[in-house]
Amino acid sequence: MQVPVATTIDWRTLPPEWARGGVISIGNFDGVHRGHLELVCQARLLAADVGRPAVVVSFDPHPLQLLAPERFQQPLTTIDDRAKALIDGGADQVVFLKTDRDLLQLSAEAFFQRIIRDGFAAKGIIEGFNFQFGRDRAGTVDILRDLCGPSNIAVRIVEPLLLDGEVCSSSRVRNALIAGNVRLAAHLLNRPFSLSGIVVEGEKRGRTIGIPTANIDPARLTRTILPKDGVYAARSTVDGRAWPAAVNIGPNPTFGQNARKLEVHLIGYSGDCYGMMLNVEFIDRLRDVRPFAGVTELIAQVRYDIDEARKAVTDHDAS
Repeated sequence: MQVPVATTIDWRTLPPEWARGGVISIGNFDGVHRGHLELVCQARLLAADVGRPAVVVSFDPHPLQLLAPERFQQPLTTIDDRAKALIDGGADQVVFLKTDRDLLQLSAEAFFQRIIRDGFAAKGIIEGFNFQFGRDRAGTVDILRDLCGPSNIAVRIVEPLLLDGEVCSSSRVRNALIAGNVRLAAHLLNRPFSLSGIVVEGEKRGRTIGIPTANIDPARLTRTILPKDGVYAARSTVDGRAWPAAVNIGPNPTFGQNARKLEVHLIGYSGDCYGMMLNVEFIDRLRDVRPFAGVTELIAQVRYDIDEARKAVTDHDAS
């Protein structure tokens, strides 16, 4: 039987046999930043000691979407991208629990019994220093240790990862993207911030001025956070091949358009990619979005942006 690397299950049912009896790490893992990757690394090390898989357990949807939707912020990653980043980071499998109010009402003790001990039959568990679980987040790492002891479940608590003197966190990644600092976001993530979407037809204005762009489906742009409006250097992959790219996020004030868009000029690409999946990895921010006096001035600036984007991607790949 081929074992899937990621799956979503009802928390009331037993996880698949291939996900049971291993070392688990439970959390939201939004963004899968370096702090999360350290948890995955520690889970993999302990799993190797016991000869079992390292399994990351997460939630879909995010518990805050049910408990306090007014506090829920756009995620950094889609479920699929999160699973891929966790697998790339060393997890053997990723299991998402379907989140509902009954799951969120389990006490810390009940959550331990139903999910950790009986559900995943965990041999070990790896969590961060601030891990909380159960109703009202009443379960702490000290309570986790007390519960795991009688069940012979090994526990390792990972201290916060500091980068440049500050804790690496999803909030810090989010704040970097809101500020347009994609270089800091990449430092925190240990990879460029990226997103994917289907290419749809736009107004084809770029083609008429000799600078065609691929437009990402606007519906995709609401699913995760976007970096601050601006022009970016990026690497974009379409049909299995990567291209340097100049990316514009935001409105088009020169033509009086206020709708926020994500437009990608694939440098050196000549072809039709409508309906295809396009991945964009943000390398650096080049400038703000601004209006121009006319098309001639706009074309001159965009050509300059393209040269700067090409250089930024080349320098990044060489570093």
